[in-house]
Amino acid sequence: MTHPFPLPAEDRATSPYTGWTRAHWEAAADGLLAAVTPYATPGHALYQLPGHRPSWSGARSDGLEGFARTFLLAAFRVAGARGADPHGLLERYADGFATGTRRPGGDGPEDWPVIADRSQPLVESASIALGLRITRPWLWDRLDDGVRQRVGAWLTDALTATPVPTNWELFPVAVGGFLAEAGVEAEAARAAVDRGLARIEPWYTGDGWYSDGANRAFDYYNGWALHLYPALDAWLSGDTERLARYGQRLAAHLADYAHLFGGDGAPLHQGRSLIYRFAAAAPLWLGALTGHTPLAPGATRRLASGALRYFLDRGAASGDGLLSLGWHGRYEGLVQPYSGPASPYWAAKGFLGLLLPDDHAVWTAREEPGPATTDVTRAVHGPNWLLQSTTADGLVRLHNHGSEHLPPPGDPDQDDPYYARLAYSTATGPVPYGAAPDNHFGLLSGGDRVSLRTRLEPLGAGDGWAASRHHARVVGEERPDEVRITGLVLAHGAAEVRVHLVAGAAPGHPVRQTGWAVPDDGPRSELLPLHGLLTADPLPAAATAFSGSAVAPALTGETTGGAAGDLFVCLARLTAEPDPAPLETLARVDVAPADGGYEVRVAWWDGAACRAHLSDQAVRVAPAIPAPVSRN
Repeated sequence: MTHPFPLPAEDRATSPYTGWTRAHWEAAADGLLAAVTPYATPGHALYQLPGHRPSWSGARSDGLEGFARTFLLAAFRVAGARGADPHGLLERYADGFATGTRRPGGDGPEDWPVIADRSQPLVESASIALGLRITRPWLWDRLDDGVRQRVGAWLTDALTATPVPTNWELFPVAVGGFLAEAGVEAEAARAAVDRGLARIEPWYTGDGWYSDGANRAFDYYNGWALHLYPALDAWLSGDTERLARYGQRLAAHLADYAHLFGGDGAPLHQGRSLIYRFAAAAPLWLGALTGHTPLAPGATRRLASGALRYFLDRGAASGDGLLSLGWHGRYEGLVQPYSGPASPYWAAKGFLGLLLPDDHAVWTAREEPGPATTDVTRAVHGPNWLLQSTTADGLVRLHNHGSEHLPPPGDPDQDDPYYARLAYSTATGPVPYGAAPDNHFGLLSGGDRVSLRTRLEPLGAGDGWAASRHHARVVGEERPDEVRITGLVLAHGAAEVRVHLVAGAAPGHPVRQTGWAVPDDGPRSELLPLHGLLTADPLPAAATAFSGSAVAPALTGETTGGAAGDLFVCLARLTAEPDPAPLETLARVDVAPADGGYEVRVAWWDGAACRAHLSDQAVRVAPAIPAPVSRN
């Protein structure tokens, strides 16, 4: 694999899975920083990276974003080297601090925008403050007094600016932690820290998971924001009481989080801001840094290095070394309105591990295999997910029965494809807005329109299963919220039994079940109808982050309006095995009416078995007497 910047030779003795060591992380940081250097303005206050579109905050804010996020990367690199700075990184950024704060909000070509309510500069102030904090002996303490005063005054606005009520509440925490330590508006700074931490508390759902605001948005913001800022601030402050609190939550999170990485190093493709890519490694390093992790040092490095290598091997940094807006390479489906040319450089958070000394066990221990090397189904109770990984192909699949998100800006008549789908994986991506949805079950109406998955209610997750109920909103129809769909997935090995009970629908209403969207040369995606469904034409081809043309299988059925509701059952599989067993040999499924609902019994190919009872009121799942299935 050719990379846009030089990397050391592999070390398969220390790192048998990735071949990468600390030296590779340092070289990657150096390469990424060298690539952005030509795009700094003359005074180094803004980094105007090339791109065909600015963010909705405008070019000036985008330039500040380029400064802030690359500065954070430089700060990790220099602080990790204990101040050694052979490339003159801090000198360059010191010039930028002096230039950008001469007249904040002015009309000069390099004047920084002010930090205002719900503004992008508030976001960037957190990276700037964190970078200044970890490089304080080598940068902040050596700045001219006048520059320190101007930078401090610019940052102070972050203490009182109104954040968006999401993970943004923690940006004043990052700024306040630095300013309190530096003696700048210390009382107000400490108050901002306390206020931000208090505001995220109601979003903690337990078991190591936060929702990103007062909704059910669960994603990587848990790791690279909601755990990162509180635990890192407590660690930097030496506050053992707070660190114990947030460290325990972090450790619980990492017990699940480690299962979100595929055998090839890929993070699971779900949630927003995925253009930050290997920032997904940040909480792994944070656990080792703070001493709050259930992972062995070799497993931590294997997962983190696997993620970094996964992206760099697949073109995340283009030929000129710049990170693109996308996943592997550029992909418009991941670009959100707040994304600008420099937005991908929040990937800098993935370099947090450089703060660990060279001789720390996380760098010296032999790499250990990640969880995707074993067949696992794992219930994740905070977001009500079921994780499913398979040894044979290293794929990880997430069955989503608890996460949803607000609709896209200006379009309340669409589900968010990165939150509302039934399932996600490390090898597939959802098709974007406007296309027929993959991994979806709903009512069909008005041609190819499908009902939205709204007002999601988690119904529990356990050993090999997860369930939820939602209201099926049909856009443009009267009484849109009267149809309720109870969904259940039962998973074993690579196989899935997907069960949906539709209540409240009129007779004759068509329904559609779709599967994973895959390219011709990618993993295999299959659906087998078992009850109430028939095979239909696959969805039209659409682009995903993994392919310019992906297709999902589809099944269709029709409601009868029965008193107990209408049950629809299928067998599904996503597999990258070269020669998998036929799907129909993996399970036998029996369906029967029972107690005002339905009983579904599943006998898996290896003798395992389970039974589930579904009604419009509840879902119950329990083991059953084994009944082997022939695989002839």
